[in-house]
Amino acid sequence: MKPRQRARVLALQALFEIDSVGHDPNEVVQRRLATDPLPSSAAQLMQSLVYGVLDRQEELDALIARHAPDWPVEQLPIVDRNILRMAIWELIAPESDTPVRVAINEAVELAKLFGSESSPRFINGVLGAVVRTLALEAPPKSNTQRDRVSLSK
Repeated sequence: MKPRQRARVLALQALFEIDSVGHDPNEVVQRRLATDPLPSSAAQLMQSLVYGVLDRQEELDALIARHAPDWPVEQLPIVDRNILRMAIWELIAPESDTPVRVAINEAVELAKLFGSESSPRFINGVLGAVVRTLALEAPPKSNTQRDRVSLSK
């Protein structure tokens, strides 16, 4: 598994633990990185994902609720909820350099590994709706690689 993929797995595991049992985020992150050391850039991604999701959790949950109205966020499986939070954070955070298609693909792969049989389709559907909405609401951007990715399906 590539370092950035491992970083996402560790971030998901950390967020799952924090969400399900309320452990201290700093302790969880440090323990996960001590157990499964990552190269510096991947460790930085892992920490950015965890702390970014925690810092913007209300905003992320509002986007999830808006695009999956039949599924109250607090009733979503913990794995699915945190995969969505991570992927949406990667899509909206100014400090994220992850291309749209990579963020979605990585989220779907995490759903295949850790979610239920229906998780990959659900994650893909919600993220597709989020991306379409963000593309409609966003002002025109510069011509960077991330911006050139087509946001429509």
